[in-house]
Amino acid sequence: MPVPVEAGDGVVYTPLLTQDEQVDVLDRLDFMLRNIAELRKEVEELRNSLQHLAGEIVGEVRCHLEETQRVTRRRRFPFHRERSDSTGSSSIYFTANSGAATTDDGESEGGYTTANAESDYDRESERESEEGEDEVSCETVRTVRRDSLDLVNEDETPLILDSLLEEGLGQLLQQADRLHNGHEQEKREGFQLLLNNKLAYADQRDFLWRLARAYSDMYEITEDTDEKKTYASDGKEELEIAFQKWDESAECHQWYAILCGQLAEHESIQKRIQTGYVFKEHIDKAIALKPEDPKSYYLLGRWCYQVSHLGWLEKKTASALFETPPTATVQDALQNFLRVEELSPGFSKAVRVYIAKCYKDLGNNSAALLWTNLASELPANTKEVAVFAVFLSDTGIGLFSKKGKKPKLILRCI
Repeated sequence: MPVPVEAGDGVVYTPLLTQDEQVDVLDRLDFMLRNIAELRKEVEELRNSLQHLAGEIVGEVRCHLEETQRVTRRRRFPFHRERSDSTGSSSIYFTANSGAATTDDGESEGGYTTANAESDYDRESERESEEGEDEVSCETVRTVRRDSLDLVNEDETPLILDSLLEEGLGQLLQQADRLHNGHEQEKREGFQLLLNNKLAYADQRDFLWRLARAYSDMYEITEDTDEKKTYASDGKEELEIAFQKWDESAECHQWYAILCGQLAEHESIQKRIQTGYVFKEHIDKAIALKPEDPKSYYLLGRWCYQVSHLGWLEKKTASALFETPPTATVQDALQNFLRVEELSPGFSKAVRVYIAKCYKDLGNNSAALLWTNLASELPANTKEVAVFAVFLSDTGIGLFSKKGKKPKLILRCI
């Protein structure tokens, strides 16, 4: 910017900076402004993450306080309770949504279910103990009914609580498995069910790998790309924590590989190839730990089939990045898929579809035709694309996908 060097009518202005220097200053200012804008964006993302984390912590603390209050209420009455219409059996039931019943025996207000209808005394005791309590936001409520808690000693209480937690875990895992095998809404309920019980069972191996599986389910049923990546990433983090204690769990390795594969779908070629090594490593571990699990062989078959069909660019990238790029053949994939059928005939429609595709790639059209027909006989899993066989007049049999409005030909056997 020019400044005056003489006063009076004939003021002479001399620029402090040359034109090149001014351009350089402007470039530096523009660089600083861009950095400030990026920093502001990162701060905003960090603020949102902290708010989300704070919400999760509050929810978990509320759940924990609720569990403590419920156990305490059942210890307020150390005398024997007379029952009018219930039995002495104990059970723990879970629901994924408030008000959803898990059995047909009886349901109380508030959405939690017991194995038998509550007696009048139980209902009065519940009303007295719940007066003045704040309403909790946790949707899943664990109801504990056990006669032995009425007359227990203080020293016996921890052992009984451990027993109750173990019994409750078994019921929870059964319900989680059932919801996992259901439709989209049931999968969502299963995911929420496990999240709501994470505080109580986060140190249990069978709980954690099912939680990771639920993250994978959410990835599959979510349409938004960012949400998909978040679910896959969060599921991986859960299992990375689990590996610190349970590196010998086949299920943990299996679902870690699946989540890695899901996350890699949204990454660069280089990252996908790197993830391929991780995927193969964990599937190999899962097979070594549980060699009779057909799902692991199915996943390994998928890996072999994809590697055998790598494009030119992917092969060149792998060769440039790694001394020994991944290698596998269609024959390797076929052997793994046939192993699945050997361990569990009719394991899934997808397995038979891949067997047919392998035989087609190997030039064995008669075998491909046979497995195409066998695949069409199986119902589609909720996770799989519905596939069916259709006769194509004189051209043989075509295997079509029903995903979308128009059927798409994915395999034709002449």
